[in-house]
Amino acid sequence: MRIRYLLLNAYGTGGTIRTVFTQATTMAGLGHDVEIISTVQHKDKPNFDLDERVRLSSIVDVREPKADAPAPGLVARYRAARRERLRQRGGRIVPPGEFGYEAFNRHVEREVIRYLKSVTDGILVTTRPALNILAARYADSRLIRVAQEHMNLGTHRKDVQRAIAHYYPRFDAVAVLTNRDREDYEKLLPGTRLVRIPNAVHSMEQEQSDHTNKIALAAGRLAPQKGFDMLIPAFKKVVERHPDWQLRIFGTGKKKKELRALIEKHHLYNHVFLMGHTDEMEDELTKSSFYILSSRFEGLPMVVIEAMTHALPVISFDCPTGPADVITDGKDGMLIPPKNVDALAEAISKMMDDRELRDTMGAEALKTAQSYAPEHVHMMWEELFTDLVRTSGKSATAAA
Repeated sequence: MRIRYLLLNAYGTGGTIRTVFTQATTMAGLGHDVEIISTVQHKDKPNFDLDERVRLSSIVDVREPKADAPAPGLVARYRAARRERLRQRGGRIVPPGEFGYEAFNRHVEREVIRYLKSVTDGILVTTRPALNILAARYADSRLIRVAQEHMNLGTHRKDVQRAIAHYYPRFDAVAVLTNRDREDYEKLLPGTRLVRIPNAVHSMEQEQSDHTNKIALAAGRLAPQKGFDMLIPAFKKVVERHPDWQLRIFGTGKKKKELRALIEKHHLYNHVFLMGHTDEMEDELTKSSFYILSSRFEGLPMVVIEAMTHALPVISFDCPTGPADVITDGKDGMLIPPKNVDALAEAISKMMDDRELRDTMGAEALKTAQSYAPEHVHMMWEELFTDLVRTSGKSATAAA
């Protein structure tokens, strides 16, 4: 089969990117012709390793021109000026409520539409509402079209939900991450083929934590969704009892300045550290003793499952959706009422107090992660693709 995955930015660091790379590698290993297409490209190489059998291309190159590049001619300057005018105009098709709306200016929309109209064979998998909507409207009807949803329906803004209701029925299948997601989408999209396929971890061969280091870890974009503005005050409540523990928060984002100010306000500069981006997250997880998810909402929090592959117990707000689909409260982690800072602090303190609890829950977390192993999850994708070829009457092989 020829399988194409369309991402917004294959050169970023998000969980969706990593899971698509992992899935593409498995599909290539099974003998399929696989390509990842990045809507935008802002750097030369991706952050995650990609199997050499998987092709990687981009639609819109936003890298800075090389210093030794020849001066553009008259036609090139005219086209560049036209592109710049389009870049200054907001998207016309992507709903403004889409979380990635800023990336879809008029130029990007036009180029994505041009790409979608040029592809006439195989399976096209799109990976966020903006790309799903564009594919539903403009991708060739000869394609087998599959929409991936990495967020639960309730977190999408109303204009995005209206677009989902209007356009998603055009897909051959819509894949969501959890059973609760599927129930919600079924109410909105009656008659549409909906499947629940979780994301897979990239490997189960991780070094495990021994739960001795007095380090708690959190990771994600420094954005309101991730709730670090609640986690930092919660950590303040436990640090007096546990002054030898520290919290390491990995990630980058627009809220770094505000979070830094919050750390200063609570005098936590010796206890809470904004670590920025790291290419060594596996090592950082191994060095930690438990993981904390303080999100206001999630899709399926892959970083939680990645932490579990290191035998880390997880403390998480029971936010919509995902955490409760992964964590069994009291067994492999703790689920806390959403946005309850006091309860979060109490759970953190309890985990710090009890090494045996960390060991026991960590062992159960490792068992939980097994159901997200690549060999298990990716067979679900191949079975879906095979069945779509059989039932759609469309070809998934390359056109002659």
